[in-house]
Amino acid sequence: MKFLPQLLSLALLTSCLTMTSCSSKKENESDDKKAGIDKTAYGQLPDGQTADLYTLRNAAGMTAQITNYGGIIVGLQVPDKDGKFEDVTLGQDSLSSYVKNNPYFGALIGRYGNRIAKGKFTLDGKTYDLFINNMGNHLHGGKVGFDKVLWTATPVDGDEPALKLAYTAKDGEEGYPGNLSVEVTYTLQKDNALKIDYKATTDKPTVVNLTNHTYFNLTGGAKRDILDHVVTLNADKLIAVDQTLIPTGELKPVAGTAFDFLKPSVVGSRINDSTDTQIKYGGGYDHGWVLNGSGDSLKLAATVYEPTSGRVMEVRTTEPAIQFYTGNFLDGSVVGREGFAYKKRYALCLETEHYPDSPNHPAFPTTVLKPGETYKTTTIYQFSTKK
Repeated sequence: MKFLPQLLSLALLTSCLTMTSCSSKKENESDDKKAGIDKTAYGQLPDGQTADLYTLRNAAGMTAQITNYGGIIVGLQVPDKDGKFEDVTLGQDSLSSYVKNNPYFGALIGRYGNRIAKGKFTLDGKTYDLFINNMGNHLHGGKVGFDKVLWTATPVDGDEPALKLAYTAKDGEEGYPGNLSVEVTYTLQKDNALKIDYKATTDKPTVVNLTNHTYFNLTGGAKRDILDHVVTLNADKLIAVDQTLIPTGELKPVAGTAFDFLKPSVVGSRINDSTDTQIKYGGGYDHGWVLNGSGDSLKLAATVYEPTSGRVMEVRTTEPAIQFYTGNFLDGSVVGREGFAYKKRYALCLETEHYPDSPNHPAFPTTVLKPGETYKTTTIYQFSTKK
């Protein structure tokens, strides 16, 4: 029995070492789980196909939920100035809701984002007729745009997890020429930025204008409207539109108008300016701004600040324009997450893109893509806070 104390000490030491090892393993496992990507079944589509939901998370705790149905950003959990994580997007509570009634919440938009006048354009001497779905015009790719198709998804694990989505639009789909092979990659970066890389190739001359249509409300959970959000747009000129929101061809200086966001401005301060014809046409802001900066280099396009939460969103893009939309057509008829009805101006969109109706305006930057060329653009939505 004289060895009992030594045996007890050895047992305690072994136990301690084992506990330390287990504790370290658990900590490491926890660390591993901080950044990565998970996949779960999201539901069945009317045609019998199954959509999946991917959750990307970084080490800072931010998460992005994306489904391969429509490439939809289902949610973005972002911290406020006190470290509280909340969803800063509008969205539905189920796949079936996205299928039945979705005003493009979070969706990938294509083959052509924004509007094409009267659903017609001419390319290489041939006129193409597209689906009419908005005030006599073609909007966001037509009846079954990229927001309503099932993409092939490839998850990429790591400290900056990514989701690669691929889809091939057939020649003649929605009236567009050429088999268009598209790849969109969402990457959740370490610095709380969601990066979107777009790439496309074609086997016939066609037109392409891809974007994302996420509705943002930085209060978190869409507690109220976005009229108190403070917006800055790095743009000197506005793409003027007619009553159906089709460009007139005129690029109007914004200085001294309700569209001047060169300095931080409260969204609601001039949104109802009845003396401005463009405000009347859009029912508020639903216009394209021509971004300052030349070429396709990555540039700061917009900054949004929400004073109550302290959240800040910066938008950087290689695109030449940004469509700023203030949820003017939301009317409470769409009931989203947790039974919440989304009312007028309960969100804002910042869609990076080429100009609307570019195929019918030779003076606008071209959206024509030819065989042998590769369409490439990048947009980054970066989140931070300030007190």
